[in-house]
Amino acid sequence: MLQIGYRQCENDCCVYVRSLDDESFIFLLLYVDDMLIASNHLRDVNELKSLLSKEFEMKDLGPAKKILRMEIHKDRKSRRLWLS
Repeated sequence: MLQIGYRQCENDCCVYVRSLDDESFIFLLLYVDDMLIASNHLRDVNELKSLLSKEFEMKDLGPAKKILRMEIHKDRKSRRLWLS
């Protein structure tokens, strides 16, 4: 991840972040064999998934509903996200 422009979060070694051209960010959260990618732009998410799938065997499970036993609830209209 470091070789492709991501930096590792100082507070959590499982989180990588990269600043994008429009001053937004893309986040990659890795824990053993679970991965979550988050960004304002779907094209950046798809680009990263494509790049990673060339290096590793992986499955795309679609939009995240759960990670590490936490449920993810989204309200796109109000632009809110909850974890429980």
